[in-house]
Amino acid sequence: MQLLLLGTLALFVGVTVAVPAQEKRVHHKPDLSDHAHDDAHGFQYDHEAFLGKEEAKTFDQLSPEESKERLGKIVDKIDTNKDGFVSHAELHHWIKHRQRRYIEENVDKHWKEYDQNKDGKIGWTEYKNTTYGYYMDVEFDDVDDKASYKAMLTRDERRFTSADRDGDGVATREEFTAFLHPEEFDYMRHIVIQETIEDIDKNGDGKIDLQEYIGDMFTPENGENEPDWVTTEKKHFSEFRDMNKDGFLDANEVSHWILPGEVDHADNEARHLIHETDKDNDEKITKKEILENWNMFVGSQATNYGEDLTKRHDEL
Repeated sequence: MQLLLLGTLALFVGVTVAVPAQEKRVHHKPDLSDHAHDDAHGFQYDHEAFLGKEEAKTFDQLSPEESKERLGKIVDKIDTNKDGFVSHAELHHWIKHRQRRYIEENVDKHWKEYDQNKDGKIGWTEYKNTTYGYYMDVEFDDVDDKASYKAMLTRDERRFTSADRDGDGVATREEFTAFLHPEEFDYMRHIVIQETIEDIDKNGDGKIDLQEYIGDMFTPENGENEPDWVTTEKKHFSEFRDMNKDGFLDANEVSHWILPGEVDHADNEARHLIHETDKDNDEKITKKEILENWNMFVGSQATNYGEDLTKRHDEL
């Protein structure tokens, strides 16, 4: 395993591309859909929220009959307790699952590589040997920046230990997901905050001052004027980020900055779909109710070409 992979495991590398510098540290939840949520003009938002953006495109190429058949199979998966109903909790979980597919695909990509003994778990030793094995054997003697690699190993071990909720030294798939994507798990928030502070805090005092805050975003070249957005960020630091006005960002203030509280759009969408299809107002929906409103949940060639866009019930 090349140490280049370590860059992919660093918390923020994946979000520093193609975003404004001042936003690279902030973890926003991805939108459920690129479309406006306006059922009067179509259900594309609902389709992408329910299926995921890529899968929604696949359904748009199916006949109405094929779409309904596949939807029926999906409903069976959503009804995890097999009581014949889809509850708000089950639908909420499903929508969040579909929106997290990119994360699960990333975990799948690395799982086989790290699970060396094929026991369905990844131990810290397996991960350490796969990632750092060669460098551990030579005790980092051939590495130009020996201290940096040792620091990365220490940081990875701390994150792995935090992700390992039961403390048995091995990570389940869920725990390994928390290790790779700690920003997605509430119990890993302290790791996200701690690593952010360590990345930006150059003088090692455990806090972030204005110079460090700006330095993480912008380093002027010779003769370069300061962009307007840097001036704006300085104002944000003093007026909004530094809540206690002591000139520094502590862990609590960093938390408010990089992990802002946001509306749970998956929860709202689950409530919306149930409200629109729950005929008997029991706050849960049957497979029959869903299939009667199939074109709200999934698309087809018919809806793709503008037919059935505003119908709530199947009239075919």
